[in-house]
Amino acid sequence: MKMLRPSRMERCIGCHSCSLACARQVFKQLSWTNAGIRIHSSGGITTGFEARTCVACDPAPCAAACPTEAIIQRQGGGVRLKQDACIRCGACAKACPVDAILISPEDGLAYLCIHCGRCVAYCPHECLELAEKDSPFCAPDSPYEDACTLAEK
Repeated sequence: MKMLRPSRMERCIGCHSCSLACARQVFKQLSWTNAGIRIHSSGGITTGFEARTCVACDPAPCAAACPTEAIIQRQGGGVRLKQDACIRCGACAKACPVDAILISPEDGLAYLCIHCGRCVAYCPHECLELAEKDSPFCAPDSPYEDACTLAEK
């Protein structure tokens, strides 16, 4: 199973191209917040940016918390999202261990990464990749090892 990885965030300039691509292509909106990937400053212009995205938990606590099966566990990690089944309760966002689910203040719906990789091609600095779950991204010496370990729980 392939997963979206923010593997080179030191290159990120905070342009939000990935968020805009996700919102437009996946959620059919023009927004950089109502997207499966959201970019935040890590504290200041000189400290860089962080990508807030799903770490593909297996089992996914958000799927277990969803009372309507709007979020369904994918085999191997991550979830599928059926927004038309969402009742806007926010239980998924409360259950997410990495704060990767946005409950939009505009429409009350859940927005989260479904690991489709549509955002990858829009990053001008190749900060993102769609990689196999067992890629070097999750190697023991990777700076993302904690996120990978969390995703496997």
